[in-house]
Order: sequence, then C-alpha cells, then structure tokens
Amino acid sequence: MVKIGYRTLKTAVGTPVAISLAQWAGLSNFISAGILTILCIQPSRKSSFLSAWQRFIACTAAVVFSCIIFELLGYHSLSIFLLLLLFIPAMVRLKATPGIASSSVVMLNLYGSGNITLPLIGEQFVLITIGLGVGLMLNVYMPSLDNKLKKLQMQLEMNFSRMLYEYSLYIRDQNDKWQGEEIAATEDILTEAKQLVIRDKNNHLLRNEHTYYNYFKMRERQFELLKQMLPLVTHLPKTDYIALEIADFFERLSKAVHPGNTAITFLEQLKALKRDFHAEDLPETREAFETRAHLFQLLHEIEEYLIIKNKFKKSDVTPWKKRKIKKEK
Repeated sequence: MVKIGYRTLKTAVGTPVAISLAQWAGLSNFISAGILTILCIQPSRKSSFLSAWQRFIACTAAVVFSCIIFELLGYHSLSIFLLLLLFIPAMVRLKATPGIASSSVVMLNLYGSGNITLPLIGEQFVLITIGLGVGLMLNVYMPSLDNKLKKLQMQLEMNFSRMLYEYSLYIRDQNDKWQGEEIAATEDILTEAKQLVIRDKNNHLLRNEHTYYNYFKMRERQFELLKQMLPLVTHLPKTDYIALEIADFFERLSKAVHPGNTAITFLEQLKALKRDFHAEDLPETREAFETRAHLFQLLHEIEEYLIIKNKFKKSDVTPWKKRKIKKEK
C-alpha cells in the first residue's frame, strides 16, 4: 500500500481550495492560483515562509518586467525570450530564484491578455495572494517528529550498548563472533536523525535550542570514538589483569547507555582504574608492553567518550551519590 505523506495531502487539499477561492472572486486566470499553491507547499515552516517571500518578490518583479517589455516590444515570442533573458539574472541577484517558476505563471497570464491594464495587474496580485496565502496557511501545521526521533534515539542507544558489551567480550576472552552490524546501522541512524532534526528545527522558528539536535551531535562524536576503539580492542596482543578490569568496566558501561547523564559515576571509576594501571609493574616483554600501550590508549578514548556525555547535560548524579562513590573508592 502506497503511503500518502502530509505534503501530498496538503497539495491535494490546497490546490482546489485556491482555485475555488479565485473562481469565487471572479478572477479570469483562476487556475493560476492552484499552480501557485502547489509551488508554495514546502517540507517545513521556515522553508515555507522563505519560499512565499521569494515568490512574492519574483511575482512582483515579473509584473514590472512584463509591463515594460510587452508594452514596448509587443506581445510575441521574442519579447518572452528577452524578458526571461533579463528577468532570471535579476532574480539570481535578488536571491529569489525559487520564485522564477511562480513568476512565470504571472508573466504568461499578462502575455496571454494581449493588453496589460491596471485591473489586470490588480487581478494578478489577488491571484498571488490567494495562491501563496493558501500554501502558507496549510504549512502552518507540521506533524511532530518527536516520535520518530525518540525511536531513533532508542535504536541508537541499543546499538551503543551492544558495541560496548561486545568490546568487553573481546577484551576478556577475544570473542570474535560479533560481525559489527551495529556500526553500519548506527551510521544510517545518525544520517536519518540529522535529516529529521533539521526539518524539526525549521518547523520551530522561535526555538533557539533543540534537544534532539544537541543529543544526536553528542552521540555522533561519541560514535567516532567508539569506532576508534575497535582496532585497539581487536589488536590487543594478550589479556592481563588490567585488561580484565577494563573489560568489566566496558560491560558496566554498556548497561548504562541512556538519555540521562551518569557519566560522572563512570569517570570516578575510570580514575580508580587509571590509578591501578599506573601502580602496576612495568612490562617486561614486548608483547606486554604493546598490550599496556593499547590499554592506555583505550582508557584515553573511553574517558573522552564520557567527558562528551558529561558536557552534554547536567549530571543526574546527586552530590550525595558522588560522595558515596568517593568513599567506596
């Protein structure tokens, strides 16, 4: 079954409404109102208002250009050639290129009349008002994207959790059964989420902050770090005591991936891990040295991962819990 989108529905509703209003007003070129409405329907409120303004500027300029050129050179195809030759660069200069198609409707109406009069010019502005006005009114309503963004957020967090858990398994016993499908899936989720967030931002003209925009930007930065961790995890020469501690840390972290911020808890645990790391005797073999180097870099990457989350929003961990963590350590 073919799904009908909101933009299609708005176009289907708005076009006959605009034509009916133009007919009711007694306008001769009433079909043009429907064409203008079709061209004005946009995917977001911001693009709708911008499009309507650009089209109004272009249509007004089209009336001026048409009056001058048609009245001076006559009503024939050469006049249209010269008109478009001058008009299109002018619209580019005025940054109103999206309005060229709409203004062409007005030009052809005036050309088809064979004689431009003040009442005819007035009629064109009524057509413009009806066509663009109906389109703007329909675009005031935009469906909420919160449910879609929430779903993508949940899918993303499940993938993050799975990646961290698989890292812990590999560090602990070099379990290589995982195929890494969550990595490709996460890239797709982030791409889709960014597109939806931009649309949602453009639907809220007076909102400066956008929670989901900041959230997915934060997760995108964390995802880059998770990808950087993968070769460090998979190229560990051997497993030692510190590696097992880090594996346990990754497993605990995999169970705490959520929209809230408890990063401070894990940063405290990470400090303790780093103290244990530095307290260990120096490696005596090349293999042990390479293991320590990989683990040290891994600790640095996971610390950056946690710091990014901690900066994203206010911590959900109360001061009492912070003191409790310190005492336990």
